[in-house]
Amino acid sequence: MHPRLFELGPFTIFSHVVGPFTVYTYGVLLAAAYLLGLQLAIHRSKKAGLDTARVLDLGVYIVIAALVGAKLLLLGVNFSYFRSNPREILVLARSGGVFYGGLIGATLVAFWYIRRHQLPLWTTCDMFAPGIALGHVVGRLGCLMAGCCYGIPTTKPWGITFTDPFAALNVGTPLNIPLHPTQLYEAGAELIILIVLLVTERRGRPFPGRTFWGYMLLYAISRFIIEFYRGDERGVIMGFSTSQFISLILAPLAIVMLVVLGRRATSPAPAHAARRAA
Repeated sequence: MHPRLFELGPFTIFSHVVGPFTVYTYGVLLAAAYLLGLQLAIHRSKKAGLDTARVLDLGVYIVIAALVGAKLLLLGVNFSYFRSNPREILVLARSGGVFYGGLIGATLVAFWYIRRHQLPLWTTCDMFAPGIALGHVVGRLGCLMAGCCYGIPTTKPWGITFTDPFAALNVGTPLNIPLHPTQLYEAGAELIILIVLLVTERRGRPFPGRTFWGYMLLYAISRFIIEFYRGDERGVIMGFSTSQFISLILAPLAIVMLVVLGRRATSPAPAHAARRAA
């Protein structure tokens, strides 16, 4: 792990010492994750014939919504702690937050933007789904560098041991104890999902929305399983972690949407629509 990438300064400006400024590895990789994901979405949208200017604007909205949503869910999950320790609210500024909060926030804002600008809803969502997976791969590597989203103790030979006191101070990472590398588990799962989405996208009977809801289904399943190996505090709902509980809702919803959209795509067009198309 390497939570701090490098430091700049200190600098002397007009006889005043400024800095040093720390550049954090997590922040650099998070920025790279958003940029790579957005670039992939724009590339795919161009090939699909969508308005790339609109897609770029949508991507910016999605990034902002994802950042805010992730931090809001982190606040909600740990509300009692932050209420008892209001000074610790600054942790929100140092943390990336909860991915599901960002995913939900970004999805809601995306639906609003797509409807407002009359973009094809499910086709546009399909363009972004692989980009989300790609960004998440890079983002989880940032988590590994920072020591956050760590796993439970393990005796497995692939366990990872964190040693940097800054990580323990910043996000509570247990030190000098082999832990499940849950950050790598999730990065690997997202990489597999990305490959599956891209390889299968044009196979079978593709229809608008299949890639997006396929991503939602595969991520919900993988996240539910990986949560059993997480060791950080994530909140509990009905005996499940917050992310597991969301996965239990998201997976059935994704299956229903895949069935509904698939049937809609294969249903014969009404006679009046066929006449108009002719």
